[in-house]
Amino acid sequence: MSAHEQFADDLALLALGVLQGDERVALGKHLEECPACRRELERLRGDMALLALSASGAAPPRRSRERLLKAIAQEPRAQKTAARQTSLAWTFLPWLATAALLLVAGFFWQQSDRLAQRVAHLQDESAQQQAQLERAREVVSTLTSTDALRVTLVAAQTPPQPQGKAIYVRDRSSLIFLASNMPVLPSQKAYELWLIPTNGSPIPAGVFKPDARGSATVVEPPLPAGVEAKTFAITVEPEQGSSTPTMPIVMMGAGE
Repeated sequence: MSAHEQFADDLALLALGVLQGDERVALGKHLEECPACRRELERLRGDMALLALSASGAAPPRRSRERLLKAIAQEPRAQKTAARQTSLAWTFLPWLATAALLLVAGFFWQQSDRLAQRVAHLQDESAQQQAQLERAREVVSTLTSTDALRVTLVAAQTPPQPQGKAIYVRDRSSLIFLASNMPVLPSQKAYELWLIPTNGSPIPAGVFKPDARGSATVVEPPLPAGVEAKTFAITVEPEQGSSTPTMPIVMMGAGE
């Protein structure tokens, strides 16, 4: 819309003397800069003067009457246009509201999904920590048990002698073995601990390799339930371990 079309209705209202408020101020500023609109206003005022004279004198030119009526008729059309625009705005308002709700719902769904993932991660961490805590409790319980069988395994050779200590709780099938000063083994070889029961065959109780200082541990190996131990022994086996001991036995010890 051009500036002339924008102010066409206001020019007619100003010529009639009914334009007030901000519209009159805005039109006044426009007239200061627009000669074309000033000329149009003068023509409209001239037409109004001719209409006023027609009440007591000759009829005004038909062209002036038609131009003035046409200018005045534009005001209702502008109101109708505004009404149609308002109607369209109310028509699209529900769609805009729905789109806004969908955007908000999508945002909160993403936040909820991230929160659920975070909660699942924390639950996994908590479960792992709980498992580690239970294992630590088992170790402490075995080490401090008053009914544990404590066995020291000693090799018959000059110091520093290899030594191993087995702490075994039969009721819980719980075993902790600590070794020190163990000789280094060839590659693909390892030590294997054996639980020798009062009745039956030796039971594998864990494969281990000492570190550079000759120290090693076996903690909670899988053992049959409730086996009464007569003694413990150590043999040298393949790295993967054996199902029966390979002779000779390098270390052995009975309960204290």
